[in-house]
Amino acid sequence: MWFKNIRLYLLTEPFELTPEELEEKLIEHVFQPCNSYDKSSLGWSSPLGKEGEMLTHTVGNYTMLCAREQERLLPVSVVRDATEERVAELEERQSRKVYRKERRQIQDDVYASLLPQAFVKNQQLYAYLAPRENLLVIDTPSAPKAEALLNLLRDSLGSLPVAQPDAKRSPGDVMTRWLQEHKATHKFAIEHDCELYNPLDGSNVVRCKGQDLLTDELKAMLVADKRVKSLGVMWNNKVSCIVHDDLTVKRLRFEGIQEESGDSEAEDPSQQFDQEFALMSLELAGFFKDLFAAFGGLRNAG
Repeated sequence: MWFKNIRLYLLTEPFELTPEELEEKLIEHVFQPCNSYDKSSLGWSSPLGKEGEMLTHTVGNYTMLCAREQERLLPVSVVRDATEERVAELEERQSRKVYRKERRQIQDDVYASLLPQAFVKNQQLYAYLAPRENLLVIDTPSAPKAEALLNLLRDSLGSLPVAQPDAKRSPGDVMTRWLQEHKATHKFAIEHDCELYNPLDGSNVVRCKGQDLLTDELKAMLVADKRVKSLGVMWNNKVSCIVHDDLTVKRLRFEGIQEESGDSEAEDPSQQFDQEFALMSLELAGFFKDLFAAFGGLRNAG
């Protein structure tokens, strides 16, 4: 269980539910497959998949959750073509013009008739609660997907006071200075990817991938007032990732740790999950601490 991307949320009030109490609340929103006329369905499932029965999985001070989404895939083009066929048939049969209001009703009818035949797509979204650090860590770079999980958790708990981390110093400004000075701080080292932008023209963007970022050419761009939108870094020689100026983390890799975990002799998938979750959450706790410190701490840390 290794996260590949991270969107972070601060718990603005202490999270005091025990894993057992949390389990009881999640059960009321357990995942149910789409029926024939549902476009989508979202609910909780076991983080262990078929190996588990509970909707929470706690290792140490961290509790893993898994939201499962099922969605019927019905392309707009299919509905449009079927609607046009039905409109053409009606116009020919009744020798009259079909206007906008009736066309819209026909389209709704076509959609309802085709939906039960649509393919179904299943996705899982993992997150874990870190009450001691007052963090909710979601494995996605997507704000809408993260918000969907947050809303499901709010519905399950009744309320969920959270906020995105607000750094005291602008992450973009700090990472720009790292590039200017050819050196990062707080156990971070600059790697080979970045995105620069012109603050006066958001469409003026330069992306560098797999390149030496400490060149005169890049330095000239910074002198010309370009700023860092995202930067590839290595933390503590263990965690490689892309840090964005909103503190979203992408392309997360645990260098060496994942390979070592894969070589361990776990007795079953559940034990393997526990080992990976324990290693990942331990490393990320240190990573988050230094990440926040590098940007002057958080205004809303409490």
